[in-house]
Amino acid sequence: MTLTVMLTGLLIAALACLGSGLGSAMEAFGVHRAAARTGGSADLAPLLRTPQYVAGLGVDVLGSVCTVIALQYLPLFLVQAIVAASVGVTAVVMAVTGRPVGRRAWIALGASLIGLALLATSAEPANGPMVDTVWQWLLLASALPLTGLGLVVERRPHRATPVLFGLLAGVSFSVVSISARGLDLPEPPWLLMRMPSAWAIAVLGILGTVFFARGLQHGRVTVVAAVTFTTETMLPAAVGLLFLGDEIRPGREPLAVVGFGIAVVAAMFLARFAAPGLPPGPAHRANGAEATRQPDGPKRSTRNAAAGSPPSTSS
Repeated sequence: MTLTVMLTGLLIAALACLGSGLGSAMEAFGVHRAAARTGGSADLAPLLRTPQYVAGLGVDVLGSVCTVIALQYLPLFLVQAIVAASVGVTAVVMAVTGRPVGRRAWIALGASLIGLALLATSAEPANGPMVDTVWQWLLLASALPLTGLGLVVERRPHRATPVLFGLLAGVSFSVVSISARGLDLPEPPWLLMRMPSAWAIAVLGILGTVFFARGLQHGRVTVVAAVTFTTETMLPAAVGLLFLGDEIRPGREPLAVVGFGIAVVAAMFLARFAAPGLPPGPAHRANGAEATRQPDGPKRSTRNAAAGSPPSTSS
């Protein structure tokens, strides 16, 4: 029975990874097209009028649904690592559509698979306690301070703005994952409307998506994605192990640590290959203009013009 549970969870998590990766690739092309059409505007409205971006969000949502289901079978640290590997799927899509990623990216992709394999062999099926109702409400309420912090970051642009938006996105997606880990799917399904965890997944998922999009419009994908991936993978994993009863098989703790580390580092490395070039937005232009006053200005300005799209909203 345990093996069946594990295999079922791994299959659903793999579908979540695939959906998130494909969705992110579509979103990346949408961001690219919207920016090319508007001259790099930092407004979100052009994105929502771009079919590729909207379609990508739809595929991402399907991936998020699979993530929620996978968390009913597997511990947070395993599901989060698998979903973070979706950036590898995005990189492969970019390679297929004509952007070379190079030998190092393929090595990183292989390392990611090895890390996930180590995690899969060390994880116990999820059988921890439900998140208490009070904590479910607190998770939902976290949307308020996160929104407030996002408004502060938005109104006071700074060099650290992309990092801060990436951090806010990562925390938002972490809340989504923690809420999903404690979600008990009811019968009939419409009873989900009465559960604070379900609302937390929806509200924080939207909030995280907005934060990530704003980060991409202000900075490089490698910076924003790395901060988001690290936060949304490490934070839920720690919460799951410390408070939600997630377990590692006895004697396999070293495998879990090594596998988790490899998976996260590989995902961060692959982030740079997960998006096409994007014309710089207002923040990029400001940073680029300042960079041109430096000795290596042209090169730094060119690098600052790279941006793309995230892995998941569940995540």
